[in-house]
Amino acid sequence: MGRHQHAESAGLMSFLCCALIGGIAMMMYLQLAPPIWQVSRRLFTVFSGIVAACGVVSFIVAYAGKSRSLKGRRSWLVVTRRLIEILALSVVYAATLFLVTFMVLGVINELMGRSFIGYISALCAGFAGVSGYVTFVQASLMDAKTLASLLPFFVVSGVSTAGLTSDDPYWYNNNFSQLGDRTTFAARMFNSTLILAGICIIIISYFSISELVTTYRMRSLWSDRHAPGHTDAIPHFRTRVACLAALLTLSGIDFIGVGLFRYTPYPIVHNVFARGLPGIMTVLLIGLPWIAPQLSRAMYLLSDLAIAVCAGAAIEWLRADNTLTNVEALAGLLFLGWFIVFSRQIAAIEADRIQTQLLHTQASDILPSNDPPAPFGDTSDTNANDGISNTDSASDNTDNPDNTDTTDLASADSSVPPEQLNSRIAAER
Repeated sequence: MGRHQHAESAGLMSFLCCALIGGIAMMMYLQLAPPIWQVSRRLFTVFSGIVAACGVVSFIVAYAGKSRSLKGRRSWLVVTRRLIEILALSVVYAATLFLVTFMVLGVINELMGRSFIGYISALCAGFAGVSGYVTFVQASLMDAKTLASLLPFFVVSGVSTAGLTSDDPYWYNNNFSQLGDRTTFAARMFNSTLILAGICIIIISYFSISELVTTYRMRSLWSDRHAPGHTDAIPHFRTRVACLAALLTLSGIDFIGVGLFRYTPYPIVHNVFARGLPGIMTVLLIGLPWIAPQLSRAMYLLSDLAIAVCAGAAIEWLRADNTLTNVEALAGLLFLGWFIVFSRQIAAIEADRIQTQLLHTQASDILPSNDPPAPFGDTSDTNANDGISNTDSASDNTDNPDNTDTTDLASADSSVPPEQLNSRIAAER
């Protein structure tokens, strides 16, 4: 049974286990909890918590099970890094499952009223089973595309739930800060969503930066300029990567700051984070061609277009033709959309790197060689993103120095004509 089929089969078993646990947990809560804790919002909170807990446990089991860094004798640094990755990704999934489930329950409550409470145990079992299945399969086949696709779900869910449950029906006439400038449930939901969004941006940025560094270093090790995947040296590469990491991290910190510091108690601090975010976004999007030259030109064009649209909306607001709420919503959605596209670009780079590694391995196996193949060398510093790769081949080469599956194309016999080499590689592919 192949890797994908095994992941789907294990996901079905996770569905059954999580559905059973979720249904039993909800029935026990309805029997043991006092009546005050069975009102709508508290009941929905417990329901969402059970679903999120089942999904996170399923994710941890699948992610830790496929990780080879936690098996056998490994250095404490590798194990610690892996545990931090599991904790960070668990936070992302827990926040997403909780907020999405809470929003769906609110919609069902608006449509059916209290009549669906009689089915709440069955609903909890179904939601828990689905969350267990989805998280288990995604953990087994984790990549940057999957991780980035989670971001808009819980952001939209959290903001929508906060707006629908707010006791101020006219908050949108001012700005989004007014929605979170209270101590009500809606305000806490909105501020918590911003804090979790900032944490998720920092986590995804870590994986994206790690993949850029890994791809650049591994491709630069192939000495043959005509070899597939070879990359010329990028001037000031460390400076560029440091700037990209700093800007992405600061954008996440700004989201966290806006959620932590409400306007009324902390007006100055709130404005620093709220007004600093557009500046960081502008610098990041305009300077993207220099900061990340590995991306495509279409990505640069999209970044410039996003800046132009936001600038036009801001000009309309200054002319009193638009509300600040609309400008903030437009800028936030454009940034989240840009961040998703950016993460998918990184995932595409990762997939190309893996394909190129396989091509080099196949070429080294086909071609005759007078000398034994030489491994790439120690790539322990370049495999920081092996937790979200589709394969663990990079970490295997780090943990097993004797593994020489990925070899340098330059070690092949130079007497083979280029035409024969190309035909052999094409036939093998």
